[in-house]
Amino acid sequence: MYVEKIMTTLGLSDLQFALAAIGLLILISVATLNFKYARARRKANEQAEFSDDRTRREPGFAEPDAERTEPSFGTALVASSTPEKFMIDPRIDCVITLRFDEAIAGSEILEELNDWTSSQVQANARWICEGLNADQDAAESWEELKPESSYAELQLAIQLASRRGAIGVLELSDFCSRAQALAETLGSQIDMPSVSTMLESAKELDVMAADSDIQLCINVLFDEPCPWGNFDALMRQRGFKLARNGRQYEFYSNGTLIFNSADLEPNAPVSQLTLLLEVPLVSQEQRAFERMLSEGVEISQAAHGRLVDDNGINLSEAAVVSIRQHLDVLYANLEKSGIAAGSSAASRLFS
Repeated sequence: MYVEKIMTTLGLSDLQFALAAIGLLILISVATLNFKYARARRKANEQAEFSDDRTRREPGFAEPDAERTEPSFGTALVASSTPEKFMIDPRIDCVITLRFDEAIAGSEILEELNDWTSSQVQANARWICEGLNADQDAAESWEELKPESSYAELQLAIQLASRRGAIGVLELSDFCSRAQALAETLGSQIDMPSVSTMLESAKELDVMAADSDIQLCINVLFDEPCPWGNFDALMRQRGFKLARNGRQYEFYSNGTLIFNSADLEPNAPVSQLTLLLEVPLVSQEQRAFERMLSEGVEISQAAHGRLVDDNGINLSEAAVVSIRQHLDVLYANLEKSGIAAGSSAASRLFS
């Protein structure tokens, strides 16, 4: 009855009223869906913000990332997570020295380092810290900080360049600012080069490294693919060791890696072997190129192959002579720069 009054008042027929009712129901359904969607979206955004907040709490200087392999401030300054440890080297490091009027306990210094907040700059360079032991009975030498020792001086250093390139202005500025803050906290004198001077040194070091970062290769092309079992036996007979990844062979001398092979497909016939030498990482005394060339010749003869260049053309004696001449120049330039091939400084610079 009530519905009929509404229809009479509005002057609607039965069909028009039914269509209007259906339209109203559709509008109500759409509004309900929009409300539910907006609520779900708002909840998802809240969860995403919470997740982002957790993600932003990345460990930094005070709590070094366990997966990070390079030294950083905090505990990593004292004990890097990498097995290999480096000493500060002014040839490749920006070095800042803090001098104390009175010796300071290592525990106090470490506490200040561990209290540093996480850096906003993505640090790619190596950070190192050393102290000069103030103990009269101890020999005058720089060492990793020990809580039980006292120190008259402190050195903080950051590597100026690596294969990733020269250090950036933000990273270097952040390093210098932290060193200044530490000096003020410990009440020490500070000896620090200007940022512009260090940036220029980093640029020069990077140019030198780029010019000297040479990788030599020797290719052995087999007349017929060599079965993996025969190839593996031959390589081991020649003194090669299969790398941990199972795809490369490495050649060592007195525990030092001299050269290695390019990746191979395990358990598949080998049609070509490429031997690789990272020239700056191996000392000249190791005669790495001559030994790699000799191994290439022996392997090619044993497995019916030939030495070729990158274009597949037989390696000529003239090409070998040219390589030797270029190597002599390269080794001389590295020696002249103070970063001899195979030295600790070279190992850091070309990594």
